[in-house]
Amino acid sequence: MPNPHDPILLVEDDIAIATVIIAALEDEGFAIAHCTGIAARDKLLATRRFAVMLTDVILEDGDGLASLSAVRERAPDMPVIVLSAQNTLDTAVRASESDAFEYFPKPFDLDELVHAVRQAAGARSPSAEDSNVPIPGEGEKMPLVGRSPAMQGVYRMITRVLRNDLTVLVTGESGTGKELVAEAIHELGNRRTGPFVAVNTAAIPADLVESELFGHEKGAFTGAIAQAIGKFEQANGGTLFLDEIGDMPAEAQTRLLRALQSGRIRRVGGRQEIAVNVRIIAATNRDLTPMIAAGTFREDLFYRLNVVPIVLPPLRERREDIAALAQHFLVLAAEDGLPRRVLTADAIEQLEARNWRGNVRELRNVVYRLTLMAREERIDADAVSDIIGPEIAAASVPQDAGQGGFGGALAAWLAAENPPPGALYHRALAAFEKPLIEYALGRTGGNQLRAAQLLGINRNTLRKRIGELGLEPERFSPS
Repeated sequence: MPNPHDPILLVEDDIAIATVIIAALEDEGFAIAHCTGIAARDKLLATRRFAVMLTDVILEDGDGLASLSAVRERAPDMPVIVLSAQNTLDTAVRASESDAFEYFPKPFDLDELVHAVRQAAGARSPSAEDSNVPIPGEGEKMPLVGRSPAMQGVYRMITRVLRNDLTVLVTGESGTGKELVAEAIHELGNRRTGPFVAVNTAAIPADLVESELFGHEKGAFTGAIAQAIGKFEQANGGTLFLDEIGDMPAEAQTRLLRALQSGRIRRVGGRQEIAVNVRIIAATNRDLTPMIAAGTFREDLFYRLNVVPIVLPPLRERREDIAALAQHFLVLAAEDGLPRRVLTADAIEQLEARNWRGNVRELRNVVYRLTLMAREERIDADAVSDIIGPEIAAASVPQDAGQGGFGGALAAWLAAENPPPGALYHRALAAFEKPLIEYALGRTGGNQLRAAQLLGINRNTLRKRIGELGLEPERFSPS
């Protein structure tokens, strides 16, 4: 095993980056040996021992990741830290499954890198036998697209959960790709040979959620004419993806918590407990914190689900990925039988300027629409404007909101309620929900589909909240 006082080997052909890393590590008391390619690296490893190796992926004479097997032969216990400007999910997974101690996409935080080197110098790198996850090939499609800094944290979190069965909670706005994250964890992880079962809890009637998840016995309720296997049993040995977990009814939350704690379920109307081996990945586009404060979501269930949180950024916070995403969707559209199209630079610029409140899903739909309706192979900015039209402006707060309007209403509510210290945020959110939904229903004449679109939430979520708040949509209909 390498001695923590042995020097650090840096394999980096970008001299500017190498200079900065060397200076930072020498300030920490490390001795550094530096080379710029694979051949020089192998010569150094043949004659010296190193505590840690830092390596770039694309080197002057080859792929630093693909050649790690030669490193393992010479120094099987030496931790390896991978640096890369190829900031894709594929690269992150390759680094993880090549037994890298850590992976840093460029540009990286220098303090974090130094901290990782300190940790690696006193740690043993995992053995190759510890991994049973395949390394995706260069040509293999990754389910997530984007190299922005905002997506690098997502990729790193995904790679951290591939070799274990920890429960994951994916949060993010509608359309950001939460199910794609769940699919990536399943397909690249150690449960890839088992089933992947997805269920949208918001799309199931409240009185059928438990039956859908846990199954039911014949005669358990009216209409139960035969035994039914629930999603937990269907996902046995694999992954169960629970989408829109924030919309799960309270009673079903209790049974879900019990199943997560015990690893056993009971079908509705059944007496026998059934052991299940399922990895849970949950997702929601709602902020569960105010729901916990309002008592509509169990706090203990939240902590049981939120073992590994993965937060997906909205598309407006990673605009640099829009061009790559648009090109990706052009390819998918062609594979789906639509005409092959090319987006011009000014068309991409116009797409990058939009706010994409529907996130990646909205961008995908727009690209498909452009592909279908464009008259020319090359889609320019004028074609984008003609086909998808101007962006609908988001509602803005009036300039005098602090003295009237919402600001005045909030001040009046605070004076009347006088919430205790520490409760203002959650109490205000809970109080604001009902008038907000009433406003949306009023704007849309009681049309729940249009109201849900205006609010940016799922229609079933809106219908559920309307029932729980005791609202009557018909009273908003035009007389």
